[in-house]
Amino acid sequence: MSAPTTESRSGGERLGRLLNLVPYLLARPGILVTEAAADLGVSDRQLREDLELLWVCGLPGYGPGDLIDMAFDGDRVTITYDAGIDRPLRLTQDEALALVVALRMLAQVPGVQNREAIERALAKIESAAGDAAAGLPVAVRMPGAGAERVAELQGAVQRRRALQLTYYTATRDEVTERVVDPMRVVVAGGFAYLEAWCRRVEAVRLFRVDRIDSCVELEEPAAPPPEAQQHDVSEGIFKPSEELPLVTLRIGRWARWITEYYPCERVIEESPDRWLVSLRASDLDWARRMVLGLGPGVTVIAPQALVESVRVEAGQALAAYGRMEPT
Repeated sequence: MSAPTTESRSGGERLGRLLNLVPYLLARPGILVTEAAADLGVSDRQLREDLELLWVCGLPGYGPGDLIDMAFDGDRVTITYDAGIDRPLRLTQDEALALVVALRMLAQVPGVQNREAIERALAKIESAAGDAAAGLPVAVRMPGAGAERVAELQGAVQRRRALQLTYYTATRDEVTERVVDPMRVVVAGGFAYLEAWCRRVEAVRLFRVDRIDSCVELEEPAAPPPEAQQHDVSEGIFKPSEELPLVTLRIGRWARWITEYYPCERVIEESPDRWLVSLRASDLDWARRMVLGLGPGVTVIAPQALVESVRVEAGQALAAYGRMEPT
């Protein structure tokens, strides 16, 4: 057997190709290797290596009835025994959605390895799943009360009933009461959201399900106005734009995870232990809480309003510690 090429080193991609290769060849007996390679988007050499690997695949024991068998006639190949792999791999909508949710959550874990491989796999599954991954109402499996809340919200969407929500807004660190007209339940970035027309702000809003403290279905019907349009969540919920404040931070080595967790416009390595990072924030209140949560290893460079607000709140926290009586 020939030595593996660079193309064969992505195990995930190769496994998917192998699973689909047998049914592909079954439908095209006697196909030229060059033609099959072109259809599958690989080199002739890579395809021959895949065929050699398939030839020795089977159940433990590796008897003749378990191995995939094939016949070569010059540059043509025919599958003579498929070992039961006679259909291309197909995911149900729920299976595809479960994979998308898991991969999106994994991609957001700080410091995760092989992020590029995760993102490539996620892009392929999202492309194949279409609306199941980016806009279709979904049945999300969540532990505990989360699953019940999702089911409750989906029921309200189906019954077209208005809802009264008690909702925690993380960007402003406040709890509000509001009446909404539900439109759909979607998954984006690994979280379930209720998309609804909010009567309080007279606009379409996405409410993260795990931040809905309470939900009461009202007798009145949901009635989103004609201008209520669904968001495109295929690329995530937060979309940085020039209208949002640009925050510049100097961070230490341990805080570099934020460059992977948040979309950054600029990352400059000033030294092995210090990076200068610029990113857009939804608002400065959110940025202030993020910086304070990062601790003393982060310095705010800009904007000046954020510098001042962090200095004031940090000073108040230190003063509060000074006023505490010894225990």
